[in-house]
Amino acid sequence: MAEITKMTLVVRDIPLGVRFLRVLSKKCCPLLHFNREVCYRSSVLLLTYISYMCYHLSRKPISVVKPVLHHSSDHNSTMSDWAPFDGSDADAATLLGTLDSAFLFAYAFAMFASGFVAERVNLRYFLSLGMLFSGVASYLFGIARSYDIHSMTYFIVVQIFGGICQTTGWPGVVTVVGKWFGKGKRGLIFGIWNSHTSIGNILGSLIASKYVETDWSNCFIVPGLIMGFVGFILYLFLVVNPMDVGLQTPDAPENNKRNYRRLEDQVANVESPYEDNNSDVDDTEILIGDQEVQRRVNERSYLLRNQSNSEEEAAIGFVDACKIPGVIEFSLSLFFSKLVSYTFLYWLPLYLANSKNITAKDSAEMSTLFDVGGIVGAIAAGLISDYSGMSASTCVGMLMMAAPMMFIYQHFASISMNINMFLLILVGILVNGPYALITTAVSAELGTHSSLRGNSKALATVTAIIDGTGSIGAGVGPFLAGLVYSYGWNNVFYMLIASDIIALVLLLRLVKQEISKYKQHRRENRIGTVQGIFAKFYDN
Repeated sequence: MAEITKMTLVVRDIPLGVRFLRVLSKKCCPLLHFNREVCYRSSVLLLTYISYMCYHLSRKPISVVKPVLHHSSDHNSTMSDWAPFDGSDADAATLLGTLDSAFLFAYAFAMFASGFVAERVNLRYFLSLGMLFSGVASYLFGIARSYDIHSMTYFIVVQIFGGICQTTGWPGVVTVVGKWFGKGKRGLIFGIWNSHTSIGNILGSLIASKYVETDWSNCFIVPGLIMGFVGFILYLFLVVNPMDVGLQTPDAPENNKRNYRRLEDQVANVESPYEDNNSDVDDTEILIGDQEVQRRVNERSYLLRNQSNSEEEAAIGFVDACKIPGVIEFSLSLFFSKLVSYTFLYWLPLYLANSKNITAKDSAEMSTLFDVGGIVGAIAAGLISDYSGMSASTCVGMLMMAAPMMFIYQHFASISMNINMFLLILVGILVNGPYALITTAVSAELGTHSSLRGNSKALATVTAIIDGTGSIGAGVGPFLAGLVYSYGWNNVFYMLIASDIIALVLLLRLVKQEISKYKQHRRENRIGTVQGIFAKFYDN
């Protein structure tokens, strides 16, 4: 035991807010005990959920203000357009599509670099600074109205800056959640957790709809302020790694877990210099350092690091990540799936305003039904994937239904408002389900693939490759919609249906493999059952 106490300790990066809460609970509730692992896991889920919800909250306003920046010639309005979007419908659609593409292409290409950086830096700082600068980008777009800015170059530069800053979100939150939760029920956990995307879109639409017809600058300024505030909360309270607070990672090998329990017992028995009643300990010393708790956490973390060497693993390279089975197929499929989803995200309010001849506020609120469907779709896809163990097949099944549902929506939604709302929810379920599953559970699964031989440093890189490829499609979709829109909305929907079918085809090889594995597994189970029956017969 002396060897443990004399060991050189590693100072872990415990957030200031967590340290303060420890001291507060020790002072105010010394007899109250919590399950530390459950508390930390819950806080990680909540903080990452709110964080990425805010990322999407700040992306949504651009789609809400489009009907205000340029009023369609088919939509009667007494309000004037905002230069440089005050040209013809076709010219304005092209410029608005360029804004979307500037953001999304910057986001897509920066995502690859972001995943590389995320594997090598502290994710708490990475996410906090990313949220702060994303808030700044949103604020800069909003003040264009306050300062009467009409330069297209200004808008494009701000969109590019915002796209780059937003890439900090997805690799960061997925990697943090992946470190805290094992593979069991990952599809369901990520399916529920991934509702932050749709909730963020809904809140972004509702906030923007409040200001869009009075002062559209606040559609961007308010989300920007929210982003900065939540980024600061993340800095204070987000615990990135279980080992930072002396807990074991969920997917650690069983022998490491046994060593962890043994070492935990040893560390728990280390005598504390504060346990002596005669010790003269200043309250300030406890408040600043909480030294005994910190010492035990440091010892435990140090010993566990020597056992697993998990933090010393080399981060995986881009080429090696692409060689992981399934990464290329899911990346390309997500390209087309995200193309469809983001075209709805950025153009649905304008489509509703033009086709239904309703106000910008009403179209923004009605567009949230697509995201309501997205929440249901994400959870359903996660449940089906967990139950079947066939992620690719789950995606293909939903994509097969999405294509005809978009055709039905385009041709029959105009019958009545209620039918429009119902079909919009169904489209949201089927379009967003596969997209959500690929970006969350599938990315996390591939990032911890068996071919990596336990290397835990691949998750952010794999996530960035898959989501980065998908984000290129997210940039292409709204840009093409801006070009095709002038030839009629029917052509936009045909483009989306074709993209959905391509996304489906790209996964067929993986579906074939999953079906083969499923048949083999059933055959092995039948053989095992028959052998068990004969064994019992001969025993009798």
